[in-house]
Amino acid sequence: MFKNLFKKTKDEEVIYAPMSGEKAALEDVPDPVFSEKMMGEGIAIIPSEGKVVAPVQGEVVHVPDTLHAVGIKSEAGTELLVHIGLETVGLKGEGFTAKVKQGDKINVGDELISFDLDYIKEHADAIITPIIWTNGQDSEKQLSPTDETKVMAGETVILTIS
Repeated sequence: MFKNLFKKTKDEEVIYAPMSGEKAALEDVPDPVFSEKMMGEGIAIIPSEGKVVAPVQGEVVHVPDTLHAVGIKSEAGTELLVHIGLETVGLKGEGFTAKVKQGDKINVGDELISFDLDYIKEHADAIITPIIWTNGQDSEKQLSPTDETKVMAGETVILTIS
């Protein structure tokens, strides 16, 4: 009923949840690289299923050989890193399947990586997944996280950049 009163402006970009689960503050990630925001601002999700989807329309800019993360650049130039779990690089790709490669064009909700949630829980330090705005330091824009606690992949807006 009131949706038209809250239209997004052209100076605002929304980032959708790249996975379903429970939202957490970046400061709660038990790794100082993320919790102290050395890589940038962001949010974290404790996933409830083993699937990463595109949080924006744009392009895949990086998928490491270990498949534990994906780098994305939105059409507006926002660069994001979705890092599945902690110390997952040591799994050397075990438990992960890439659905995209560098250079692929993506739309919100497109599957990027699938992973065996139980395997990652058992073999990694933690399953909590940081979502980092990696080029935000060079911007005058502000990041606003959602108030939602439960998020749905490709449906829930988790961050607004304005």
